[in-house]
Amino acid sequence: MATNAAEGLLDGVPHITLKSIANNAEIDVIWDQWQATLESLREKLNAALKKTWPEWEIPREADAKWSDKAKKLHADWWEARIARQQEIDKSIAAKAEFERLYHKPYDDKKKVRVAGPFTVESLSPHRMLGVDENDELIDNLAKSKLGYGESKDFAQMILDNLKIAGMQQAHREDRITFTTLAPWPGDLVCAEGRYLEGKTEKRAAIFIGPEFGTVQRADLVVAAREAGDAAFDVLIACAFNYEAHTTEFNNLGRIPVLKARMNADLHMAEDLKNTGKGNLFVIFGEPDIDLITEKDGKLRVKVNGVDVFKPQTGEVVSDGADGIACWFIDTDYNEESFFVRHAYFLGANDPYSALKTTLKAEINPEAWATLHSDTSRPFAKPKKGRIAVKVINHLGDEVMKVFKV
Repeated sequence: MATNAAEGLLDGVPHITLKSIANNAEIDVIWDQWQATLESLREKLNAALKKTWPEWEIPREADAKWSDKAKKLHADWWEARIARQQEIDKSIAAKAEFERLYHKPYDDKKKVRVAGPFTVESLSPHRMLGVDENDELIDNLAKSKLGYGESKDFAQMILDNLKIAGMQQAHREDRITFTTLAPWPGDLVCAEGRYLEGKTEKRAAIFIGPEFGTVQRADLVVAAREAGDAAFDVLIACAFNYEAHTTEFNNLGRIPVLKARMNADLHMAEDLKNTGKGNLFVIFGEPDIDLITEKDGKLRVKVNGVDVFKPQTGEVVSDGADGIACWFIDTDYNEESFFVRHAYFLGANDPYSALKTTLKAEINPEAWATLHSDTSRPFAKPKKGRIAVKVINHLGDEVMKVFKV
């Protein structure tokens, strides 16, 4: 809810769109009216200069060597050309829709802000690679000795942070701390990590996703096969983003697949001090979800909790709904974008009380009960045949599961 109001109202301004221009038939009429005048001047100018210039090749400035007659024809042509464009611009503005603009906003103390301002941030996906005259990559090792150039690649930077920070789950005691982490000469598996499961040492294959991009299910399948061929005990994937279908892939044969989401701060890891205290790598387990069919054919979704991997025992246990901060449903998922149609909040710190304090008003308990629930309201079966459920834990990590109905 915004807290700004408008103090002044400006007059309407034209909102010009490509559609308004394309549908404006008056532009063709204006063009035809001026074309005869412009064409006659162009032919006379070409004859005076012995040229065959089409309209778009006529220079903007007259040459000092031209005759006075040619300069006069040139000036007349450009005067008519500008007049035609000005008339077209007026027609476009007149035919376009008008919008009102407000200025000088001020704070309305009667409104309560329940959300902070939203920002859109972007990270540049570009890296510069130098090549020599033979199209060979320039060796950056010599450049780094001079004090500039990249000293580490992306994978090595991730491994350095992973070795110090370890991997965190929903609870602090469920942390994977690597005793050793060494490079591995694989295709997708780039490192071998060792950690203790009770008193037994386990070997983990480390797969690192792209610096800018999304890990696909097929990538995890290939990496898991490679880990199985090399006799690893588990595959740990580290990526900034995973596609929705990867949530259904938890093991390949005897190889468990753990998906760790990397914190966006790692994009700037070279500029940040690595203390090992931040949650840079977080494993968020598979959500335990039941799909309930009502007597009238409608559907309900019930969230039982999240299945969490216990590194001390190697088991996967259900964490219960207490580990969930909020969850959302797209009741008609199109397999491209997630649209929040149902939202539910299970915060452990009584979000109802916090919301009442923020709004300084009473909230309808019955309405709040439909939001503060692990079971959704009934909804009709999706037209596209799929629904998607997104679960977010208290650390801000999310996982999505898709159901075909």
